[in-house]
Amino acid sequence: MTVDSSASSLIVGGAASSPRAPLPTLPPLALYIHIPWCVRKCPYCDFNSHTASPVLPEQEYVDALLADLDQDLHAVYGREISSIFFGGGTPSLFSAEALGRLLEGVEQRIPFAEDIEITLEANPGTFEQEKFVAYRKLGINRLSIGIQSFQQEKLKALGRIHNGDEAVRAAGMARQAGFDNFNLDLMHGLPDQSLDDALSDLRQAIALNPTHISWYQLTLEPNTVFWNQPPVLPEDDTLWDIQEAGQALLAEHGYAQYEVSAYAQSGRPARHNLNYWSFGDFIGIGAGAHGKLSHPDGRIVRTWKTRLPKDYLNPAKSFQAGEKALTNDEMPFEFLMNALRLTAGVESRLYPERTGLSLESLAEGRAAAEQSGLLQVEPSRLAATERGQLFLNDLLQQFLN
Repeated sequence: MTVDSSASSLIVGGAASSPRAPLPTLPPLALYIHIPWCVRKCPYCDFNSHTASPVLPEQEYVDALLADLDQDLHAVYGREISSIFFGGGTPSLFSAEALGRLLEGVEQRIPFAEDIEITLEANPGTFEQEKFVAYRKLGINRLSIGIQSFQQEKLKALGRIHNGDEAVRAAGMARQAGFDNFNLDLMHGLPDQSLDDALSDLRQAIALNPTHISWYQLTLEPNTVFWNQPPVLPEDDTLWDIQEAGQALLAEHGYAQYEVSAYAQSGRPARHNLNYWSFGDFIGIGAGAHGKLSHPDGRIVRTWKTRLPKDYLNPAKSFQAGEKALTNDEMPFEFLMNALRLTAGVESRLYPERTGLSLESLAEGRAAAEQSGLLQVEPSRLAATERGQLFLNDLLQQFLN
């Protein structure tokens, strides 16, 4: 599917917009690699993850990933990769040998930026000191460790396979393996969780001195066990108290909030996620992976890959399950649903640079959002107010046709 960049003006959010212009420069390029297997599927998880068999098809899956990447190379246009993110599932179930062969194959196809950030998701229950030393030697320089809670009863309720002691040890083992940059994933609003419970988890995470903390509220998602058998979650007043007290505690200890659920020490935000939220480009390879790629003629295309691992590994089936070129009237929402998650927003100039559309295409929605107190009145920036951050869905509605 393509977009005619020479088409006449369209109406976007009630305001006339310019035709889509060729992009003056292509945005930074990242790579997302999906490893879909877990030791056990958690009851709250709606990601594309599947319980692993005793023997993982590492060789076959790496071969498929590289073949998948080959089919996306036409859209790279000589760019280098600025970041790589291994997500899942549990990517740390794969051996260092398998990931090493994969990274070598990727670099043979696309050059790596000199300061490339390479992140691997891992769970405390999959930590092995020797394996993580080997990962670091491969050039993987950032870990994202799925802690969720340090309290045994909460971990049990969440269906996690690790315990609190393993969670604490995982951070130390990461540092001993040579990782001076790592994230801890932590959830709040857990079944029967009190304010003290939530702050206790947060204090323990801070004490481990990660460079980054992802701290987000448990939500019940369709097609999960929790959706069909919902646990008892805290009341709204308790959730609000947790959010306020937790944000204050993180700020007190030098973790600045830069996105809805992301907090980082100075100079340590996740570069891969910053690229995503600022409407950068990313190739997605692996079962169910999504991608977004810009083309010099102004086309911006979202892609998604075959979801089930058995289909992804089937040579008779295509890696790509579908693609969609974004139309002019979809662009404001697509851009802003990412950019407005950033607490500081983005510079206004980024919108025409990344979309090929003029700022006029945002004019009507922008005025309404500013008048309602959801968007900052700041011509040089697109940024939500504090109230807009709390009611982000309401803010984004202003930019829907």
